[in-house]
Parts: sequence; structure tokens; C-alpha cells
Amino acid sequence: MTSPDRLSPHSCGRTASARGLAAPGGRTPRVIAVTSGKGGVGKTNIVANLSVSLAELDRKVIALDGDFGLANLDILFGLAPRHHLGHVLCGDRTMGDICVQGPAGVRVIPSGSGLQRMSELTRAQRSRLAEEFARIDADTDYVLIDTATGISRNVIQFLLMAGEVIVVSTPEPAAIIDAYAVIKIILAEAPDKNIQAVVNCAESASEAREVFGQIDSVVRRFLDREIEYLGHIERDPRVLEAVRGQVPVAHRFPDSPASRCFRLLAQRMTQREGEIRSSEGLLWETLLNDWVN
Repeated sequence: MTSPDRLSPHSCGRTASARGLAAPGGRTPRVIAVTSGKGGVGKTNIVANLSVSLAELDRKVIALDGDFGLANLDILFGLAPRHHLGHVLCGDRTMGDICVQGPAGVRVIPSGSGLQRMSELTRAQRSRLAEEFARIDADTDYVLIDTATGISRNVIQFLLMAGEVIVVSTPEPAAIIDAYAVIKIILAEAPDKNIQAVVNCAESASEAREVFGQIDSVVRRFLDREIEYLGHIERDPRVLEAVRGQVPVAHRFPDSPASRCFRLLAQRMTQREGEIRSSEGLLWETLLNDWVN
């Protein structure tokens, strides 16, 4: 495990009000929450590798670990952060202090394990956390949030706050059912939310399309909505090898089948940058109001 170089406050954080992340010229980052409903579908691995693949396309990426109970995004990056969001909540560190450098220049915000649930935080802690989120460097193209497993209120808050949501499923029936369940919950509270699906561990592109078709048909039938198909990740033994080595497969084995899939997903995301923009500058103010009120 490599020791991370802590970034300076100016490289990952910037003094700002809680009125959003608008950069000079009005640019704001695409804030994307990655969720699944069911555990064990590779959600965290997808966040890590998508972050690396986007960074390799010269995008400035922040990966945020949104699991306050069992954080492990830093582990997949092979990092050993000295500080995490718990220190921010206590007032000991700023967001810029805890941000660490990952592969390909990805900036990682570690959560730490065993932190309090959002519902258990004091008003002052919630306010501080939301304000610190607003300090994230405006010179950022993507913020990818690895949400916790399940559909707790904390997870839903992240999903509603993000401009886009990527729902991860596998070909397993339980994963398909849970993917639909989380989509249903999101659309019940945010009917216009941009939702995209990724099918992980697919044997082929045709199998992945079939899985997406099952999810999409149920969403159309019962929710009267459509979701988008972002793509799939091919089942690849190199992924497990990379996880064991604590390096994203897209970085360690760039020519592997899974890595090629991640690059394709990243390319599709960048091709839509002029079409999709996640926020209009009030993102973190909204989050602050939701958590504090």
C-alpha cells in the first residue's frame, strides 16, 4: 500500500460560500452518484476505474467516498489517508487537508469507517460538512460519489443531491430487482432525475443489453419513465487481480477487456459534456438546507 501525498488546501479545496461550485465562466462540475441497491455488484470498483478513465482523458476528477459506515474507496486506490471526513466533522481539518492524490491524478476524499449516520450528526456538524463540500476546487470536471450500499436516507440524500445517478447492476436476478427498486425510490422524489445504467460482470455486450432491457422495460411499464444505457463492464479475471493489488484495473492492466470497457464508458460520458451539466451553482446550498433543516 502506497503512502498518499496530502494535497495542499489549494489543490483540492478553495475558500467559497455554500452557493455551489461554479467556476470562472459559469462552468460547474458534473456531480454523479453511483449506486446499486444491492451490495457485491462492484459499485466501488466502477467509481475507482471510471475516475481513472476520465482522468486519463484529461478531465479533473474528484472521487468522494459516500459510505460513512464501511468506507473502502481509498483501499481500492491503494491509499492510506491520514485524515478523513471524520476530521472535517470535528473541525480538525478542512476538505482540502484530507484530499489525497490517487492514480492518474484522481483526487480522493476519504470517508473513514464507522462514522456517524447523517441523521445522528449535530446541526453544526451538518452545516460544517456541507460548507466544506462547497470548498471543493471549482476547477473540477467530475465529482463521482460512491454511495453506501442499500437505500438508507443517507444514500437517498446523495442521490437526490447529485445531478446524475448511475445505477449498477449485474446479470443476477437479485441485482436486477434491487436496481429497479432504487430507481423507483429516486423517481418518486425526483421524477426528472437523469438516471443511467451500467451492467457489470457481463459475459458479453448482448447479455448486458438484455439485462438493461429487463430493467428498462419495468421502469417504462410501472414508472412511465425511461432510463439511459451507459454501457457494460465485461467479466474479467484481471479485475480481481487488480483489486488484490489495490490498483484500479484501468490503471494496472490498461489493455484488459474490463479496462477497455471503462474507457468506452468514460468516452461516452465526455461526449455528452455539452449536453449534460449537473448543477447550476446551487448544488451544495441545496444539500446544506436538506441536511440542516
